[in-house]
Amino acid sequence: PRGFAKAAKPKSLRDIKAADEAAPIFQYVGDRAKRKDRVFVCGFTYSGALGIPSFVVPDAGKRRRRIQPTPYRLEVEEKISSAACGYGFTLLSSKTMDINKIWGMGLNKDSQIGFHRSKGDRSKGYEYVLEPSPVPLPLAKPQQSRVLQVSCGRAHSLVLTDAEGVFSMGNNAYGQCGRKVIEGEIYSESQIINRLQGFEDRVVQVACGQDHSLFRTEKGDVYSCGWGADGQTGLGHYNIVSVPTKLGGDIAGVRITQVTTYGDSCLAVSETGELFGWGNSEYLQLASVTETTQVNVPRHLPFNIGRVKEASCGGTGNAILTEEGHVFVWGYGILGKGPNLMETATPEMIPPSLFGLSDFNPDIFVAHIHCGLNQFAAINNRGELFIWGKNVRGCLGIGRMEDQYFPWRVTVPGEVVDVACGVDHMVILVKSFV
Repeated sequence: PRGFAKAAKPKSLRDIKAADEAAPIFQYVGDRAKRKDRVFVCGFTYSGALGIPSFVVPDAGKRRRRIQPTPYRLEVEEKISSAACGYGFTLLSSKTMDINKIWGMGLNKDSQIGFHRSKGDRSKGYEYVLEPSPVPLPLAKPQQSRVLQVSCGRAHSLVLTDAEGVFSMGNNAYGQCGRKVIEGEIYSESQIINRLQGFEDRVVQVACGQDHSLFRTEKGDVYSCGWGADGQTGLGHYNIVSVPTKLGGDIAGVRITQVTTYGDSCLAVSETGELFGWGNSEYLQLASVTETTQVNVPRHLPFNIGRVKEASCGGTGNAILTEEGHVFVWGYGILGKGPNLMETATPEMIPPSLFGLSDFNPDIFVAHIHCGLNQFAAINNRGELFIWGKNVRGCLGIGRMEDQYFPWRVTVPGEVVDVACGVDHMVILVKSFV
């Protein structure tokens, strides 16, 4: 009939597809927004380890901030993939191909974060570095090599790369940097960054103890060097060793998937979930297998708790994470089960409900554990961070100064990916929610 438009001919599939491709694209807020990588710090500020200069040297009219008791965002442009806390200093690294791959901040009296030239006197170096500053590595191919991991001890540091092996810097008084000990060597303002030699295959993990170093290779072997007075080098004696040397004992022929140390005690996890330990046992760390307080070869620890996924060493207490996502602690100190449990020779499980498991959230489990000198940290599968232990100078990030006897959730805006614990400070790597 008149007045009605002629019916449109049905479109072919090709026409519909072409119209779809030509149509405008709308992006809604939060729809596939790229999540950002962020770094948060807390604890003692005066060493510069938090990398916030205004806390130490404030603007006119403002007071110095000695302690940062809650996580504070550190402005770094780079995507930080690894962090490590030493005794009053911090290393951050990125897997970038750029020239700058590592940044150091904090105490630098032994050049443990490299040589940082003074602006006033170009021949002098800074003993304290107050903001993240690039650490130049002597790489043969700087734009083809990536940094995979950093680790920090009392006054030395290790840097693991993918193509050029391991580099060390800082105090080498006990051979912990994997080079010959030089009598009377002055480490202040040193520009020595040493590339370690002597491994049979590629190193895939590094771990700094107080004054010793551990290295794990692709084949699952463990090497060590440094101070051995507590047996922490695991080489069957109590001497110092300046060349990375392969360990035997109960781990001979065993494929190790993780090594850990921070004070003078060491743990290793095998691919079958077995646990091994050596070094200091003054705090019952190895009391399950020996009454001696120093153990100089790796010993199998026969804990009947299931397969171990991860282990972590503190100064006096240790933690292990099983494949079921359960956390066990032992040793001495604030272990996470209240003020009545201050020492135990056998691992005790921390109730999973303290890490978020409930009838409403039945799928929660702990994914990673970490230790500082006197504190513990756990990250669950939701990216929530829980912390407990001695709250030295506010390092737990819980907003108050009291010690924490049970796991306590730390408020951070984002999903926690990794955490590094030190003596009196902490670094948290976070992915933003949006």
